[in-house]
Amino acid sequence: MRISKSRAVRAVTAALAVGMIATGCASERGKDGDKGGEKDTFVFAGAGDPGSLDPALASDGETFRVTRQAFEALLEHEAGGSKLVGGLAESWTGNPAGTVWTFNLRKGVKFHDGEAFNAAAVCANYDHWFNWKGTYQSSAVSYYWQKIMGGFAKNEDKEAPKANYKSCTAKDENTAVIEVHEPSANLPGGFSLQALAIHSPKALKEYEKQAASGKGEAITYPKYSQEAGTVAGTGPYKVVKWNKGNKEITLERFDDYWGEKAKVKNLVFRTIATEEGRRQALQAGDIDGYDLVSPADVKTLEQGGFQVPTRDVFNLFYVGMTQEKNPALKKPQVRQAIAHAIDRENIVKTQLPEGGKVATQFMPDTVAGWSDKVKTYPHDTNKAKQLLAAAGESKLKLEFCYPTEVTRPYMPAPQDMFELMKSDLEKAGVTVTPKPMKWAPDYLDATEAGACALHMLGWTGDFNDGYNFIGTWFAKYDKQWGFKEPKVFDAVNAGSKIGDPAKRVDAYKKANEAIMEYLPGLPISSSPPAIAFGKNVNPPKVSPLTQENFAEVSFK
Repeated sequence: MRISKSRAVRAVTAALAVGMIATGCASERGKDGDKGGEKDTFVFAGAGDPGSLDPALASDGETFRVTRQAFEALLEHEAGGSKLVGGLAESWTGNPAGTVWTFNLRKGVKFHDGEAFNAAAVCANYDHWFNWKGTYQSSAVSYYWQKIMGGFAKNEDKEAPKANYKSCTAKDENTAVIEVHEPSANLPGGFSLQALAIHSPKALKEYEKQAASGKGEAITYPKYSQEAGTVAGTGPYKVVKWNKGNKEITLERFDDYWGEKAKVKNLVFRTIATEEGRRQALQAGDIDGYDLVSPADVKTLEQGGFQVPTRDVFNLFYVGMTQEKNPALKKPQVRQAIAHAIDRENIVKTQLPEGGKVATQFMPDTVAGWSDKVKTYPHDTNKAKQLLAAAGESKLKLEFCYPTEVTRPYMPAPQDMFELMKSDLEKAGVTVTPKPMKWAPDYLDATEAGACALHMLGWTGDFNDGYNFIGTWFAKYDKQWGFKEPKVFDAVNAGSKIGDPAKRVDAYKKANEAIMEYLPGLPISSSPPAIAFGKNVNPPKVSPLTQENFAEVSFK
């Protein structure tokens, strides 16, 4: 999941015609969310606003945290882990070539609008995405479809990749068969993505009456994705209200859910941009949990009786270098100088929780394919100066974008981390022009479009395959990086078509070595993000993929 998957993103520029769903400052629930003395509302605070109620149009964690409670994919991950398990499909098989995937579906599943879930519904969704047109073909809108399935039935966007999706067939009511043209490292993992979660066919018909519009950094998303009332999934909760004025999305338990019913009736996701604000809200009893706990607050919260479980490491924070934005970045010595100038050990020591690590490559060491033979770039200010001089760039000037109004699992304090890197670069003789930008939509759209010479982003893995990291960035030309290097692209793609797991891992190791030799950007760190819950909460199992299932939550 970017910037999250996740870039990762997806941010929203909602049209004035869509409007604010509601205005005002007071929360819509009572002070305690009680009813007859029994607490029936769980309030969880995130760091940023969700972008869409349709996960197919998103690529960011804040959106998926909400939609995951209402929508389900064919496959899921085991609670608290990264192992693939059945979701809406009880079981699945792939042919030896990895091009035909057969799903045996659960029976008796209903959508929130009363429609029945079946194989025809699965195919309606995949064909709906495959036949997207216009703005929907922008990578800003259909990011994950393009990453997993390639392009469309008829590519209109010249940058859209070749379609890998071939067809979906309802073999019978409870058996769906999805075919692709070529095997891919993204499958079967991609079938677990929220962006490929299954919607009611009835809702899809309503979606198709509306359209996204705009392009580049000015996308307007369809009205149905910005208001509750149309979207319909199969999850344990259904979306009932999005109050943008209060920065709250409210979900209600779906009593016809096929699995174990949610333990708490109402679920509210509230945006509180600052970590301090989230911590204070928890301590005051205004919320029942929040994500992205500051490392400095963990001990204080625990001593106060709050619960602060830590997820396993499954993310990466990096500095991106956009070569097409500043020609100096096309020089290998300049990129190497930046790498040597930044003191990554200091960032890990001062900004990350215990268990944080300096990254040596573009995937954490918890992912198969990590290599211990990559070229490294230890902190050395003098060497950075020498490399800049050798490149004829002793007076290098660089614009450095960083996000505001956000905290991410890999980036707990964006401005503080930026300031440390800015100072390091200035010590090496680089003149840095700061460019702070609001996370959504400004920053996400700008980095997506390659508008920043330097920028800071990260990724939390969607599923446990190395290609989900390196393939996300370096499988082909990407505006975020602005380079065209066949040696890198070929090395990254070599593993994506290999069926044998051991051989695939070896290919990923070689790819990591090729990437770090070329150095398109600088991997900074990986960290275990913490999540906090109230004293009276029985929390869900925490997930290294940040895929918590809030239907597991209850009150003591």
